[in-house]
This record gives sequence, C-alpha cells and structure tokens, in this order.
Amino acid sequence: MYLLKFKKNLVEKVWGGRGFEKTLGFDLPTEELYGESWEVSCHPSGMSYVENGELEGQSLETLFQKFGKELVGNEIIDKYGEKFPLLIKYLDINDKLSVQVHPSDEYALRVEKEFGKSEVWYVMEASEDAKLILGLKPEITPEIYKEKVDKKDFTNLFNEVSVKKGDFIDVKPGVVHGTLEGSILICEIQQNSDTTYRIYDFDREVNGVKRELHLDKAMDVIKFGEEVEVSSELSREKIKEQDATIEELIRGEYFSIDRLLVDGKFTDEKYKNFKIYSMLDGEGFLVAEDKKYNVKKGDTYFIPANKEVVIEGKLEVMKSYI
Repeated sequence: MYLLKFKKNLVEKVWGGRGFEKTLGFDLPTEELYGESWEVSCHPSGMSYVENGELEGQSLETLFQKFGKELVGNEIIDKYGEKFPLLIKYLDINDKLSVQVHPSDEYALRVEKEFGKSEVWYVMEASEDAKLILGLKPEITPEIYKEKVDKKDFTNLFNEVSVKKGDFIDVKPGVVHGTLEGSILICEIQQNSDTTYRIYDFDREVNGVKRELHLDKAMDVIKFGEEVEVSSELSREKIKEQDATIEELIRGEYFSIDRLLVDGKFTDEKYKNFKIYSMLDGEGFLVAEDKKYNVKKGDTYFIPANKEVVIEGKLEVMKSYI
C-alpha cells in the first residue's frame, strides 16, 4: 500500500462556475459550469479511480474489497463492513444552491438503503457578500412550516448567515441549508451518501424544467429549532506541534477533522485507520516509506491505515479520519 491519488470526478452544476480552474488549477474538460469535484468516493454516483502508481485505473471499491483492513484499518471493517464510510468533495458555488436537507442514518438506511448524510463545510474562499441559509428561523414550528410550504410561500422561513474564508460549518442531518448570495469555494467532508431532499430551488429552470422537490421526505427529517455550529479561524484553539499549527475542527460520530498549517516539516504518526489529506493551499511534499509525493493546492491524497507520513513545505492541509 502507498499513498493514493484519485482522478477528479468533475460534475457540471447549474450553480457552478470556473473556480476550480481559476483558484485550484484544475483542468476543466469543457467550457461549462462545474460545481463539484468528487475527490475520494466509493459511491456509484461518482466512483474514484486511482491515477498514480501500480494501482492506477483501479476503483476505490475494488481496492476496498481487495485489501480491506490493510487499506482502511481493522476498526473500519468491523464497524462498517462492506460500506466505505466517507466522501470528500470540493464545491464551487456561484449561484443559489437549492435549499435542502439530508436524512439521518436511521431514516436513510430504512428509506433510501444507504447512509444518512452528516457533512461539514470548510470555506476556502468567499466573496464579501457570501451568505448561506443555515437552519430555520427560531420561531418556525412544524405547523407554520407546513402551512407556508403548502402555499409555496418560502419567505421568512430560513436563517441567513454571512460567512467568510476560514469558517467551518457543521451541517448535521435534519439541518436545512443552502446558499443565498455571493460565491463560495468549499471543502466538504461527508458520510458516503448522495441523498438530498430539495425543499426550494428559487423557481429555477434547467433546460426549461423546474428541478424536482422532495417536500414530504424533507418534512420527515427536518429538525426544527436546530442551531448550526459555525467556527471562525480566530475563534478556534490552536496547538503548536513540530513545524505545524493544528486546529481540531470536529470530533464527531462519523468523522474527525483537523486543519494543519505546516511551515517546514511535520511528522503525522501512524494511525490505526485510513486518513485523507485535502490540500487547501500551498505546495510541498508528502514522504512515506521513502517515497516522495509532490503536492499542491487542490490535491487530495488517501493515506492507508498504519502509514506514517511526513508533510514538508508550506501547506494548509485538511486531515479527515475516523
């Protein structure tokens, strides 16, 4: 096992843009608008395929089935069996992202036959006017919500929050969310799920047709009165270790995430389970078992279980693990 880099699965979206090209240096295949780059995925909606080394061309699903515990760690197999647990994306949002909500494991496994969708957003870039929908207004009860939605009246329902670069947002299942204004580039870490219930799409048409809404299922899973956690770069505790500053962004049921600011050399010790590094900024190297990997902003690397990795250079890294 070595450090794996997967081909980017680029997805056109009506709300997308060209930020992957301008900000992250991706080669976009057409002149269309791209909203998502699936970086590490074992989901049929966007399977990842290795692009480096002797395993080039093989899917993450094949590797997961073939190498199992060697790839992801004993604990992951014991807990999740044949289901790979995480999905990592970049999002480039330049128009209103539909107002939506995701189900919990309990609901999604029963109704959709897949994991629920707990996710987090780290804001890599944001325009000065960037504004999100995060939750419903405190006074909105299920009765008020249903009455307004039945009348197709989506005014004065949603809690609006301005965001900036460096903000970290915990979007739990049941939390209504979307985007309202401005442009925003996001690193998203989520459960391995593609289940989204759309509540309102601003009456937008795609090829002359309004996109499907999922109002009944959304009503089943919305958590009323749920507050959304948003942390800023200034508010988070920082830990100095070697040539790095570490922020513990979340310790959760589905994943844990650290932000590493490396300026020099940082040895990330062996860990029992796999890790994923998202390179949010900078350039440098990853070194593991005498192999050296050049890395830069926008790259994503899968670190197999029990691998010590030395991070060298000037890099901002998002480390996701379980």
